[in-house]
Amino acid sequence: MKSSFVSRLPRPAMTAVGGVAGFAAYFSMYAFRKPVAADTFAGVAPFLHGLDYKSAVIIMQIAGYALSKLIGIRVVAQFGRTGRGYAIIGLVSIAWAALILFAVAPAPWNAAFFLLNGLPLGMIWGLVFSYLEGRRESDILGAILCASFIFSSGVMKSVGEVMVRSGIGIWWMPAAVGAVFFPLLLLSVWALESLPPPDAQDEKERMPRVPMFRAERMAMLRANWMMIFPLVAGYVMLTAIRDFRDNFAPELWQAAGYRDVAALFTESEVPVAIGVLVVLAALNRVRANLAALQAMQVLIILGALMLAAATASFQCGLISGLVWMVLSGMGLYLAYTPFNAMLFDRMIAAIGKPGNSGFLIYVSDAAGYCGSVGVIVSRNAYGAPGNWLSFYVAFAYVTAAVVTGFGLLSLFVAHRRLGGGAPARVMRP
Repeated sequence: MKSSFVSRLPRPAMTAVGGVAGFAAYFSMYAFRKPVAADTFAGVAPFLHGLDYKSAVIIMQIAGYALSKLIGIRVVAQFGRTGRGYAIIGLVSIAWAALILFAVAPAPWNAAFFLLNGLPLGMIWGLVFSYLEGRRESDILGAILCASFIFSSGVMKSVGEVMVRSGIGIWWMPAAVGAVFFPLLLLSVWALESLPPPDAQDEKERMPRVPMFRAERMAMLRANWMMIFPLVAGYVMLTAIRDFRDNFAPELWQAAGYRDVAALFTESEVPVAIGVLVVLAALNRVRANLAALQAMQVLIILGALMLAAATASFQCGLISGLVWMVLSGMGLYLAYTPFNAMLFDRMIAAIGKPGNSGFLIYVSDAAGYCGSVGVIVSRNAYGAPGNWLSFYVAFAYVTAAVVTGFGLLSLFVAHRRLGGGAPARVMRP
């Protein structure tokens, strides 16, 4: 699948191809993951006593996703460059088959097929980002890639809602949305395979990116656990609230007083995606890796505070539900998004030892999605039925407090561990 035409392009054009291809690949993957969240599945029999059907579907999918992240700690970290494109297509195809089985199996037991749906999809992020990491432009490429999961979630739920309104049943809708976007997935994977590997200057500035086997992974954690653990602890909270907001968006919008929610899925997420993309892409101008790492840690703290401030403003009646969802989403994703690409890419470079960011991303994701399952189960076990909005508001405050505290601790450790003498602001000419 390797082509040479991209390697002959000027550097900015090659970066543009990489950004568009990465965005399109992950955007397409979301067509096989998120459309099911567009419906409330009201009236469907509970999966188990005390567990409503929609929650069962989401728990199954996230459980598969979390298991995939645990497997990915080893698999993605060791994968290397050969066979990534075929792996992406094969994994998404398995997830698509699970959606077809979901459509033909009887409810409520068909919810179990979302375990099979989530299991392969959790590998896709690390495989896609492996094409983009370790480059001088990786902050820009990572920001574009991260914008895909902010933007695509709303789009895929909107597409799913429109399909249901057009007559496609709720059972076949997830598989139908996947069919629409599968050709785009093939095209984007081909484009990613056409990218040349990082060059010598990339490796000089960002360190060589190599597979990490057990010994290298354990050495990385032992040497840097005091910096990594607080970040992972905060990320567990961010993942849990982000997943709750994402998967139960219809219920949250309805609880906030909105009824026609199909367009709101996209309308509320597009400004968030654009804002986060602009802020994170600007970090590419910071050449010093430690300075960029510290800037992202500060951004995580500011994002958590913005989440709390927007929620307080909504509760006080200062802003509408739509503005609250946009502003709180902006804060949430400013804090959440760096973990998925740029934060660990810069951390590897700042530490100064060859490796890959996929390992640290998957350590964080595995913990985060396990926490997400725990939150949904706890909400069903102890929360008041239908009290979606109150639960989310309280969760937003707790998340902001935890992320701010652990973020400050990690920032302090990074300053001491990696050398506080690095320039605070070194910009690209």
